[in-house]
Amino acid sequence: MELLQLQYFLAVARLEHMTEAARSLHVTQSSLSKTIQRLEEDLGAPLFDRTGRKLRLNEIGRRFLRRAEKALFELEQGKQEISDLTSPDHGTIELAVTNASTLPNILREFRKKHPHIQFHVQMLTTQEMITLLYRGEVDFCLSSPPIKGDEIECQIVYIDPIHVAVPMEHRLAERSSVSLKELKDEWFVGVKRGYRTRDLVDSVCHSAGFVLHYVYEGNEPARLSALVEAGIGIAFIPSTAMNSRENIKYLQVEDHELVREIALLWNKNRYISRAALEFREVVVDYFGTLSKN
Repeated sequence: MELLQLQYFLAVARLEHMTEAARSLHVTQSSLSKTIQRLEEDLGAPLFDRTGRKLRLNEIGRRFLRRAEKALFELEQGKQEISDLTSPDHGTIELAVTNASTLPNILREFRKKHPHIQFHVQMLTTQEMITLLYRGEVDFCLSSPPIKGDEIECQIVYIDPIHVAVPMEHRLAERSSVSLKELKDEWFVGVKRGYRTRDLVDSVCHSAGFVLHYVYEGNEPARLSALVEAGIGIAFIPSTAMNSRENIKYLQVEDHELVREIALLWNKNRYISRAALEFREVVVDYFGTLSKN
């Protein structure tokens, strides 16, 4: 059994599609098929059920996948540990976020201290992030909501108030706060269901006796401020995403404690480099400063 066979098997097992797996690995489909076939011959059992061009992991394949993921995970951890020992001031920190509003400031602060450390950042849905986290493929996740699990360390770093954003010409723009019931006839712009802020706001408003009316639902939280400023609708926006340079008034919610928790997550079994440990300190310090303001 060869390391290359395991790497190829993981790609095919996760995608369950030979063509897509070959594309992701930058190899020909015939080469990939032959490698998987040799692996099955070495193991003495088929790992996939094949129906025409369709490919599905069978029970043997699912069991082998768990073992293969653990084996490759440990090899990758060893590689990272050696890299940390030989080149502590270089390398790449793998990050995943559900919202990127605070990330530029955090990365800027870290880069001042470690100009040679690179970043690879992915903005993902919560479920996508959980998958990478359990696989140990990211150093840290910056997430709202917090996520807890046997293999996941979760540190809540900030309690983020959610405000109501209205354009300056709006009837509420002269106010500093507003009750939820005053908003029941308003038109809103927001992100799609599945995002933490959207689900939280919908739930709170439902408990207050009404359903929000959306004229826009998207998957780019940063776009909401521009839509509010253009008068398309009003929005619920966390304090960390507020921009004082925009022609928008932000109102506090009077009758409910409308907040989201921001957490830093990491896999307990993943090797944490010195640079990654210092990145965690920068994140904690950054949000600690926000809490004092």
